[in-house]
Amino acid sequence: MKLSTSKLVYKMLAVGGLCLLLALSMNAQVQTQTSAATTGTSTEVNVERGTVVLVDGNDLVVKMDDGSIRHIPNVPESARATVDGKELGIHDLKPGMKLEHTITTTSTERQITTVQSVTGKIWHVTPPTTVVLTLEDGTNQKFSIPKGQKFNIDGKMVDAWGLKKGMKISATKVVEVPETVVTREKTLTGTMPPPPPSDLPLLVVVVNHVPAPAAEPEVAANELPKTGTMLPLIGLLGLAFTGVSFGMGLLRKL
Repeated sequence: MKLSTSKLVYKMLAVGGLCLLLALSMNAQVQTQTSAATTGTSTEVNVERGTVVLVDGNDLVVKMDDGSIRHIPNVPESARATVDGKELGIHDLKPGMKLEHTITTTSTERQITTVQSVTGKIWHVTPPTTVVLTLEDGTNQKFSIPKGQKFNIDGKMVDAWGLKKGMKISATKVVEVPETVVTREKTLTGTMPPPPPSDLPLLVVVVNHVPAPAAEPEVAANELPKTGTMLPLIGLLGLAFTGVSFGMGLLRKL
């Protein structure tokens, strides 16, 4: 095989991640390098507003702006709301307070690249599955061989069947994994309920007094009304005397 082709294949092995899989825990002889590159970031802000309806122990009932009623049970003692610049706990909340819950969610897209490499001398090989390498510190470590794995031996590419005891080999594993890191920041703020108006309108009560009817003056039984006169009495007496005179005249004729 030509040397240029060997170099190309070796480069493909390093970049593409063809390697020995570790069957035992890695030690200092297996070098691992990890790097992270940010590929994108997005932020979402969600705001919920409501009014405190009831606080019962650690249970909170809030009427949301959309009219729905939300029951939040077992609010922790450590929870805090910033109301008019003051830090308040669950027991400090009062009905009528306006609360605003803001959740800021930040999603960061990252590419995690892990490179593992090992160099050693073949102490024992069981093709095509395992190989035992003598590492630089003199210890032996067993590795499993992936299916189809190729090795660069002095510029020549061989498979597991081409490995022999005493050969010095190097293997590199490159793994690239996308990762999304999500962070959430929550804040709870609020305002006190407005105080009752200080200038209350005066209630003016107008009472219409209806005067009681005047009592009619009592008229003495033996007194005539002020509007009466003596003429009827005199007429009556005159009539009586006339009758008496007429009667006496008749008596004389008899």
